[in-house]
Amino acid sequence: MNIILGLFIPFIGTALGAAGVFFLKDTISPLLQKALLGFASGVMVAAAVWSLLIPSIDMSKDMGNFSALPAAVGFTFGIAFLLAMDKLIPHLHLSSDKPEGTVSSLKKSTMLVLAVTLHNIPEGMAVGVVFAGLLSGSTQISIAGAFALSIGIAIQNFPEGAIISLPLMSDGNSKKKAFMYGMLSGIVEPIGAVITILLTGVILPLLPYMLSFAAGAMIYVVVEELLPEASQGEHSDVNIIGFAIGFLIMMVLDVTLS
Repeated sequence: MNIILGLFIPFIGTALGAAGVFFLKDTISPLLQKALLGFASGVMVAAAVWSLLIPSIDMSKDMGNFSALPAAVGFTFGIAFLLAMDKLIPHLHLSSDKPEGTVSSLKKSTMLVLAVTLHNIPEGMAVGVVFAGLLSGSTQISIAGAFALSIGIAIQNFPEGAIISLPLMSDGNSKKKAFMYGMLSGIVEPIGAVITILLTGVILPLLPYMLSFAAGAMIYVVVEELLPEASQGEHSDVNIIGFAIGFLIMMVLDVTLS
């Protein structure tokens, strides 16, 4: 039961954020949106380092001077995987009117959801692989540490759910429909996590690589999408404050709960 709860915590964060469409105005102020994007970036970077890369390196200590090799290889493949998905899946970022990925006739609202879904994939994988490591009995991963990652991702998913659902309502969708779109953008996280758990027996020897793979994918999302969007236009420096707060919260969560 604890494992199931841990896998669904990030999705709950997205759903609660998307529910903000029923209580907030039609749009989020640019200042707040930049702060929230910076916050999400800080959480993801800290999670990638403390929850994924460091455990990956610790698991490979028996490789001596090459203990960082699995982390480096997995990280590289994580970056490459998200780069490929970015090129293949049609999607639209909030700050842009030009779709990315393959040419598609999909509606704007659908492509906005796909953009969020795309960067939710590594978050779901991260939670899944950490809990897979926990189930395998790895001494580098504790149940508190696994829950710290889930809670950290849920915290950054909360504003993310609002950031995606409110523009969808402004685009002409009803509040209920905007909420559903925003909520469903996060469903890929528990699905990806459950699939990872089911493959535990297969991925166990590759656990250090999988942890760092998820880290690379998360860093790609931060560098390619979140921080560039937070740095455009006026008040761009507020994202630095948001980043620092998000980074510190995730770091403290991981260190104190591990």
